[in-house]
Amino acid sequence: MKTVKLVSIAALMSCSFAIFTGSAVAADAVSDVKIATLREAPLNVEPTPPAMQKVSNTDVKQSRNYPMQPPVIPHKIDGYQVDLKVNKCMACHDRKQTTDSQAPMVSVTHYMDRENNFLATLSPRRYFCTQCHVPQLEAKLLVENDFVDMDHLIEADSNKKAKH
Repeated sequence: MKTVKLVSIAALMSCSFAIFTGSAVAADAVSDVKIATLREAPLNVEPTPPAMQKVSNTDVKQSRNYPMQPPVIPHKIDGYQVDLKVNKCMACHDRKQTTDSQAPMVSVTHYMDRENNFLATLSPRRYFCTQCHVPQLEAKLLVENDFVDMDHLIEADSNKKAKH
């Protein structure tokens, strides 16, 4: 029994050593290869991060690019407390506050549970706003974007059919 344990331990140790030394060799080989990334630096170098971009703070409602897209946040949210005790967003967007704040009320779906029953307060699954809603930055695109929204696709299709 002891012999079997010793042989097993020796086999595991030799496999571990082979994997360890093999990964070191593989890491050396990868470091010489140029990998295209947005970092514009090798993976083993920590570059100086770019300056934080300015948050768009217009308070102007922005159009949505596709159906069911959550609205973006058109203002700064720096310092907003959203945790288990407080949701700063609801100080303006709660249905009881919208008359005073003039902010849009959150959708009625945010007051529904999983069985589509209406609740008196915000649903716990919709409580953390920034899971879906994000502020926009005034920043240049990091990669080229050829996204075409649904309205333009429908218009192009109807123009194509009209020509035929």
